[in-house]
Amino acid sequence: MILVKTIESVIQLDNVSMKFKKHIIFEDLYFQCQAKEIIGIVGENGSGKSVLFKLISGFIIPDKGNISVNGINITRNNALPDKLGVLIEEPPFLEDITGFENLKLLSSIKNEISDADIFEVLKEVGLIDRKDEKVKHYSLGMKKKLGIAQAIMEKQEVILLDEPMNALDEESVEKMRSLFKKIATKGATILIASHNKEDINKLCDKVYRIKDNKLENIEFDKVHIIV
Repeated sequence: MILVKTIESVIQLDNVSMKFKKHIIFEDLYFQCQAKEIIGIVGENGSGKSVLFKLISGFIIPDKGNISVNGINITRNNALPDKLGVLIEEPPFLEDITGFENLKLLSSIKNEISDADIFEVLKEVGLIDRKDEKVKHYSLGMKKKLGIAQAIMEKQEVILLDEPMNALDEESVEKMRSLFKKIATKGATILIASHNKEDINKLCDKVYRIKDNKLENIEFDKVHIIV
């Protein structure tokens, strides 16, 4: 099976295989998605959701196959994708500096955004009133919001979010859902891995399940089977 890459295709995986030692994670995996889509990725614990995001991010290289992001073959070029933001596990923020200072430090790598842009993203995730507080005093929910902020602050075209609603209260969850939808309407492609059926149903245009080392498109009414 060969996928034909469309002009709008933002992420494409062709014939991707990956294993750790003798444990097969993916085998001959094919997947593609377009701009402005919010894609849900579901599956059992250990099925490979985080591995999939690390492959797309260029953090790990597949044993076989090609991965393209925004038209660039990151596997062939051994490169990290441009304009990609990612939240996988818990970001290693510096505990003894503030939330704002952490984002400022991260933004200095590319130096593409201003302090005003950082203030704006802190406002969007609900941390503007705590921007001058050291991260060691942040709750788990606040750290999650800071992680989301670092993933979206540089107006990324591709955003990968692994369990972004964990540790958030109900009001914050609704705020994040609205934020992700707004970002997608502006042109970004968002992939969300979640065990929360409501997040998947309310946010996603399509849902894919990791099963038998493959990604399969499933109907929304079947999401409850695997989360």
